[in-house]
Amino acid sequence: MSYADRDKYGMYKDTTGAGPGPALMGADTLLGEDVVNTHDEKLGDIKEIMLDMHSGQVAYAVLAFHGFMGIGEKLFAVPWQALRLDTVGKRFILDVDKDRLKEAPGFNKDSWPDMADIGWAGQVHTFYGTDPRPGAAAMAPDTLGADMASGSVDPRPGNAGGDTDLSRIRGSNIG
Repeated sequence: MSYADRDKYGMYKDTTGAGPGPALMGADTLLGEDVVNTHDEKLGDIKEIMLDMHSGQVAYAVLAFHGFMGIGEKLFAVPWQALRLDTVGKRFILDVDKDRLKEAPGFNKDSWPDMADIGWAGQVHTFYGTDPRPGAAAMAPDTLGADMASGSVDPRPGNAGGDTDLSRIRGSNIG
């Protein structure tokens, strides 16, 4: 089931370009959305979307990754800017190998971390190669420390400001 199928209010029904999607989307329609990697391997699905109440931006998508969890469900907070919306496949793409996710910082559904803790956030953002500053563009993991001080932006396509497909702009509130 995709976000278009979970659309209770008809916001994605008009295919002529009217309506909010994909530049602005309802958070409720994204819950349950599949997440795949760049090799088209299903990683899991979105269980919750965490809002930063100070900045008004989406901070994390809480995902349940599949394929290596064993007993019980383990959750993972993925920085929003690490996800890219695939409007054709109606899913999200996370550029992380499936085997590497075994090392991702995760938590149990009965023991959530303090997501406002700077140490925890730094660990999560370092793992995914993203910038913990609200509204910051995604960054390559090997340049995270140096580039945070300089404020440089992500050089990958979709971040130079000329991209007309807003769903490809990383580090934004829209995927």
